Amino acid sequence: MPVLREDSGSMRAPGDDEPAEPSADARDFRARQWPRVALWMAILFASLPLASKLFMGSWGFDGAPGLACLFLVAAAYLYLKGRGDRPPIPDSSLILDEALRLAALGDNDHALALLDEAFRLSRDLWQARQYSGQVRLGRPDALESALRDFTEAIRLAPGEPHLYVLRSHVFTLLGRDFEARADLEIAALLGRSDGPTVVQ
Repeated sequence: MPVLREDSGSMRAPGDDEPAEPSADARDFRARQWPRVALWMAILFASLPLASKLFMGSWGFDGAPGLACLFLVAAAYLYLKGRGDRPPIPDSSLILDEALRLAALGDNDHALALLDEAFRLSRDLWQARQYSGQVRLGRPDALESALRDFTEAIRLAPGEPHLYVLRSHVFTLLGRDFEARADLEIAALLGRSDGPTVVQ
């Protein structure tokens, strides 16, 4: 026969589990559901006098507009409270700064992971692809990846001449001199060349 023990004023058998805490997803789901429920209640009470007029020929449900306003206020409150509970959205520029700091310390793997995260958060953040390519330039086995990064950055920001210069440098390291010269010509046409130069 199991021995019962007293724990915070309740009797439990030794094998009984503590009640599980709701998961973060469940809490987030409830936080989104309550404002919707309150909003639908506001719509329901607001529609009762109109339905009475349409179907019974007279305005009824005298307290319904007041209840509708009450539920509308509750919906707004619950919505704002739910937004306040959510973690703040990370700032891509702060992630870029941290990635550059890590790269300067030689922690390239973590820097690249952060740059990928910054690009995931903001798909038009061409600087994340540029910095990712620059970090990979230091690895002889990652030149193709650097080339892909610079090409993606150019696709997002075709008017940035230094991106063509950086990609030209990769083309040169890969022995693709014709493409390297073409990128340098584009950079010159765009007005300035402020990246590494290619030795001919």
